[in-house]
Formats: sequence, C-alpha cells, structure tokens
Amino acid sequence: MSNRTNKISISRSPYFAQRRIQLFENNFPFPAQIQELQEKSPYDTYQTSLTSRYCSHEMTKLFSQRSRHSIWRKLWLGLAEAEASLGIDIITPQALEEMRAHLILTDKDFEIARIEEKKRRHASPSFWEPKQTPFANTAYYRMSWRCHVHAFGAVAPAAAGIIHYGATSCYVTDNAELIIMRDALDVLIKKLAKVIHNLKNFSNQWKADMQLSQHWLTPTSKALSQSPLDVADLMFDLEALEAVRRGLKFRGAQGTTGTQASFLEM
Repeated sequence: MSNRTNKISISRSPYFAQRRIQLFENNFPFPAQIQELQEKSPYDTYQTSLTSRYCSHEMTKLFSQRSRHSIWRKLWLGLAEAEASLGIDIITPQALEEMRAHLILTDKDFEIARIEEKKRRHASPSFWEPKQTPFANTAYYRMSWRCHVHAFGAVAPAAAGIIHYGATSCYVTDNAELIIMRDALDVLIKKLAKVIHNLKNFSNQWKADMQLSQHWLTPTSKALSQSPLDVADLMFDLEALEAVRRGLKFRGAQGTTGTQASFLEM
C-alpha cells in the first residue's frame, strides 16, 4: 500500500506534470489549419483598443518591446561602465564599444532571443542538482532577460561574459519600467500643457461673448464660462502628474540576492 501511495505521489509531482505537458505539446500539436488561421488573421490574437484607437504613435512606440529591451541594453551598458570604472579589469574597452554600438535591438536580435528561449524552455530540470553556477538552474535560462543577455552577447562577443555581471534581474526589469513610466509622464505633461495653453487662448478670445444654450429644454443665454472651468480642472491634473514625475525614484543597482554581496565579492 505504501509503495502504491509513493507511486501516486511521485506521478503527481510538479516535475512529472511538467513533463506530461511537454510530451503533449510535442506529440499532439495544433492542427495545421488552426495554426495557419492564427498566423494569417490578426483577430485570433489578443488586441486592445488602447493601442489601436486611443494611444498616440509616440506612446505605443515607447511601450513597445523594442523600446523596452533597448532600455535593458542601455542599463547593462551603464552597469558595465560603472564596474569598469571601479577597476574590474575583465570589462575591456572593446567590450564597452561593442555594447555601445548595439544598443537598439534589430529584428534579428529578437529572433536570436526567441531561439534561445525556445532551446532552454524544455531543458531537463535540474532544481535538485547542486548548483555550481547560477546557470545550473534551467529556470534561470527561461527568464526573458537571460535570453536577451545571449542575444546581446551575440552582437557584442567581447562583452558576452560580463553583461549583467553581478546584478539581479530586477536591475533591468524594474528600472526599465521606471524609465518607461518617466518618459511616458514627460509625454503626457507636454501634451496636457499644450491643451491648457490652447484652451486658455480660446477662453480669452471669447470671454466677452454670450453663449446661447438650453437649460431644461429652454433656450437661455449665459457667459461663456465652461472653458475656464475646464482649464482649472486640467491644471489640477497637470499638477498631479508633475508631482508624480518629481517623486519617481530609480531603483538602483542591487546584487544577485537583492544585496550588494555579489558586487563586493567581485
């Protein structure tokens, strides 16, 4: 009875469940016609009206994958430059030059990252094996930032061994989001200030005229007073955005466990 119980518990372990899912994916793919339909029709994938209807091109570009992962590369370059200035001699001038030359991701870079992630997604789990290096755990490779480390190293081979050197993953992921938020706030503040300026000019131009309108379906005349009220409301919004922008803090650089231990060891 105990052996049977052990077999059941083993078969229900997360590892074996994961392996069953992988075998199902490999042996029972979607029908070819469904795959073809998904590739041809944009209506079979998730879409949002935020990008298709409401967002400006400037804002959608800012939140794009190319923008986000290019910021990752700029953060890795800043980290490497700081570490080189502190005397870490394995970071060579050639490595820094190659990193500076490839800060903006190309479509080919995304394809390299996709292939790297796919290769390591179904690697044999080694969670129970002694970890000699941070790379021994295959979950480490499944993180998207790690695949982009490989993609960056492919175009900057002299820097392949020092990209993300000693840092935690949140150094790039969290700081990149904060940079995107900062730049998005700058876009909103400028656009909102322009709206306030135009509405102020409109109010000054027509401040002496009377406005014919209806109140409870009865024609009435009153001073053109709505636009100044709109300006006042928008001024409150502008002040709130500026306060958030001033208070936005950079996360900083932390070590592999959220401390400075790995940096001190280096």
